Amino acid sequence: MVHGSCLCGDVAWEIDGPLQLMSHCHCSRCRKAHGAPFATYVAADVGAFRFVSGRDRIARWESSPGFFRCFCGRCGSVVPSDAFGSLVFVPAGCLDGDLGVRPEMHIFAASKAPWVELRDDLPRFDAYPPGFEAPVTLADLPSPVAYAGKPRGSCLCGGVAYVVEGEPLRWWMCHCSRCRKARGAACASNLFTSADGLRFLKGEDLAVPYKIPEAKYFMQVFCRRCGSPIPRIDRSRNFAIVPAGTLDDDPGTRPQAHIFVGSKAPWDTIADDVPQHAEYPPAS
Repeated sequence: MVHGSCLCGDVAWEIDGPLQLMSHCHCSRCRKAHGAPFATYVAADVGAFRFVSGRDRIARWESSPGFFRCFCGRCGSVVPSDAFGSLVFVPAGCLDGDLGVRPEMHIFAASKAPWVELRDDLPRFDAYPPGFEAPVTLADLPSPVAYAGKPRGSCLCGGVAYVVEGEPLRWWMCHCSRCRKARGAACASNLFTSADGLRFLKGEDLAVPYKIPEAKYFMQVFCRRCGSPIPRIDRSRNFAIVPAGTLDDDPGTRPQAHIFVGSKAPWDTIADDVPQHAEYPPAS
């Protein structure tokens, strides 16, 4: 039995059956929905999947005709969406323990973020793999705002848009269990700038914050309309945290560290050359 839940625990589910078709998706819609470098999904038979709690907490956004992205309305975690034929596709980052399967492929690799390097030996497909009956492939999402000279970002629905005007302070990819649950992905990828270095261009009123009660700092902020993680400004520590998957432009810098790799998911293989740390980097 495989168990999964959102960050706050309100939405929970279980799978009593084999998992299949585990894949990393690099499409722009998945990156924005998860705020992550890519989304990892795994499929289960409809009959093997059931929600244990929190179905009434699930919010939905139609990201493409007939396809709904689902998320917890309290904490913003991506949760399983409607069945596709006989299968339910589940965000692997929200699942607990060793799943007994490993990723089989990269899909929509032609749409990957410019700061993501694919160095593993998994097969890569520009869109869906051959023989996979799927919805019509859509073009990458354009930025909803025009702004020259600085990297822009936006949520999945385009209601929230921002620009990073400050210099990057650091860029970490965090593999801790909280980040995995929050983003429903292998890791969170966060670009830091100064508190005044991030400016919202529209939609700041759409922001919903969720803070884990026992956490000193950890907080997820997401768009209440589509569920995308959006930047968080922490003036007490004078920085802004930008979910890199929501960037519309190449920021011109690259990730500097994988952190909390001692807590990474068993199915998560790190194949790039970015330095790795079991927890925080020294002197951080």
